[in-house]
Amino acid sequence: MSYTWRPEDEDAPFGITFSGWIRIVAGCLILVGILLIGVVLTAMFRLVERPLFGLHRPITPYFTQSVARALFFILGISNTREGEVMKAPGAIVSNHSSWLDIFALYGHMRVYFLSKSEVASWPVIGFLTRLAGTLFISRDRKHVKAQTGLIETRLLAGQRLAFFPEGTSTDGMRVLPFNSTLFQAFFNPIITHKTYVQPVSIVYTAPVGQDKRFYGWWGNMDFGPHFLKILALREKGAVRVIYHPAVKVDGFANRKELAAHIEQIVRQGMPPECRII
Repeated sequence: MSYTWRPEDEDAPFGITFSGWIRIVAGCLILVGILLIGVVLTAMFRLVERPLFGLHRPITPYFTQSVARALFFILGISNTREGEVMKAPGAIVSNHSSWLDIFALYGHMRVYFLSKSEVASWPVIGFLTRLAGTLFISRDRKHVKAQTGLIETRLLAGQRLAFFPEGTSTDGMRVLPFNSTLFQAFFNPIITHKTYVQPVSIVYTAPVGQDKRFYGWWGNMDFGPHFLKILALREKGAVRVIYHPAVKVDGFANRKELAAHIEQIVRQGMPPECRII
């Protein structure tokens, strides 16, 4: 599944004032300090977790969660939760509007993300995502069987995985059709009867006076400018993470039926103007 952004969909230019640059410098310094603390603590405790617990991480996910919460505090963005986070093993599946989505989910729960394999080789980001326990997935169809096995192994270890089946981030004003490929891993007879999938709708509210798509990250937008404009603005917006009731995998005949149901619930949780494709 792919989506082509039209010229009229492009992000509007954003000018940064002198006071905005002061906020950027101050915010970056604080964030770097917090990130370094989180990285050091995670790396140290993983030396104990890995040999004793293997895939189980009883300590380090708390550091990731703390860093995520600190990010939203420094950015000045309210990150609220609606509904209850499921306790059972399985997957969290949501719409994808921004790079902020990952931290929004981390802020409310301890979870492990599925990410495209290219991210593993990115400078800094690749290292951080590996440290957080991210499972990297290749888009090559010949690797599907092996990757399904990796997902099953994580689920059997009691982990909760999170992924964005739209396949790309959007401007936050639409939900794209869900790709059902990753849902196949849940239909292994070994785990089907004890695995749940929880639909989640992530809804952003732009700062007063800004484009409704302010927090969206789409098309050919670069991370750096997007991050700086969020940090520079004095008035900030909000994000709501809506956790819908989880569904049991064995209640569905196949991956396409499950993916379609989850997509429908996620879409219904969005504001009316954001339910379009």
